[in-house]
Amino acid sequence: MDIQKTKFDGAFLIRPKVFNDQRGFFLESYSKKEFLAVGIDATFVQDNHSFSMEKGVLRGLHFQHPPFAQAKLVRVIKGRVLDIIVDLRKNSKTFGRWESFELSEKNFKMLFIPRGMAHSFCVLEENTHFVYKADNYYDAKSDGGIFWNDPDLNISWPIENPLISEKDQKQQSWREFLKNNPF
Repeated sequence: MDIQKTKFDGAFLIRPKVFNDQRGFFLESYSKKEFLAVGIDATFVQDNHSFSMEKGVLRGLHFQHPPFAQAKLVRVIKGRVLDIIVDLRKNSKTFGRWESFELSEKNFKMLFIPRGMAHSFCVLEENTHFVYKADNYYDAKSDGGIFWNDPDLNISWPIENPLISEKDQKQQSWREFLKNNPF
């Protein structure tokens, strides 16, 4: 497993070793030992699976307020997405910055996202399956979000008119988030 740091403290891009042959492939998608070796000490308690039928679906920017903040290990098992994380940690040197990662069934890349990050992804292929592990249980009352195309964040999305949920259409602005940042 090749685990590389991103520009954010605690966030890592992970490339598993993939063993291909005429039957298909095998990969190890998680190893506590490998993760601990780079400082990832997360105990996952929940697995989630998101399916998007159409190209252009956009989910996020989502986060959970403390004490229900979540670290996540995300990957695509079918299709392709542009995955975005935004640093919400007010004492971080990368506070308010974002980074993007292409995750797909072909590149096998995974992303470990520490607590204190907003997370979003844009679906780049039809029939995409996105799966992730979380180190804390989802709590509806602690659900938070920021509008996907907030001009202050200036995220470079590969789409102009995404398919988004009613909930995501009503998210707060970055400036509204800053007034009550729980991180």
